[in-house]
Amino acid sequence: MTQKIVMPGLMEIGAGALDKVADLLALLSCRQPLIITDRVMLELGYVRRVEVALAAQGMEYDVFLDTEPEPTEASILSSVDKVVTGQFDCLIALGGGSAIDSAKAIGLLAKHGGKMRDYKVPHVVTEPILPVIAIPTTAGTGSEVTRVTIITDQNTDEKMLCMGPGLIPQAAIIDYELTLSVPARIAADTGIDALTHAIEAYVSGKSGPFSDQQALAAMNLIAPNLREAVNMPGNHQAKEKLMLGATLAGIAFSNASVALVHGMSRPIGA
Repeated sequence: MTQKIVMPGLMEIGAGALDKVADLLALLSCRQPLIITDRVMLELGYVRRVEVALAAQGMEYDVFLDTEPEPTEASILSSVDKVVTGQFDCLIALGGGSAIDSAKAIGLLAKHGGKMRDYKVPHVVTEPILPVIAIPTTAGTGSEVTRVTIITDQNTDEKMLCMGPGLIPQAAIIDYELTLSVPARIAADTGIDALTHAIEAYVSGKSGPFSDQQALAAMNLIAPNLREAVNMPGNHQAKEKLMLGATLAGIAFSNASVALVHGMSRPIGA
């Protein structure tokens, strides 16, 4: 059995990687990004760091600050209009999985139109979306490397699952220093999420030698370091391993699959 592997074409990994965002955009031939984020990222100063890096390269940009923790289609429509009318050529997703999921959906609708319902499973998103540069600030969902986005229909409360290679971000910045400010409870919850991703990918009937290696590496990074990363948030070594583990878990499950635990979580989450 063969296994098709999809992941971002470019990844910048390590402390201070956030400051390389303009360099990544240049490699993608992008010059006018819209930053998709929230007000917490603004207050923490992360948005400003991105703005400084972009301004230093003479890039024009704008910021959308109204992403929601559980993104709905209604919550992203104003940013879709902003992208279309502003002629932005890429999106920078800065935040947790919700910001990255929002950016993927915005990139899809801005490029191809329609409604999110048009693209939900069983439809496979092969359509290339507007380039997304994903910058996770939690070690959890792995959305920066996955072919998945989940957007809720606010009218029915259905969590619409959209999947396909078109939803893979063009680039990802994996900077563990962005997780140093994460509250302990969020660090614990997202860390358990990432560990679960790795286990699900490993036991998946769609797993293969490549995804197995990513899953095993993720478990070896997350399991021994999760308690330390939660209880001692200033421990850089534990935070770095947790962040890398979450990314590897995302690669693993995106190329294998998740399992029943995720299927059960969707109606509970809704």
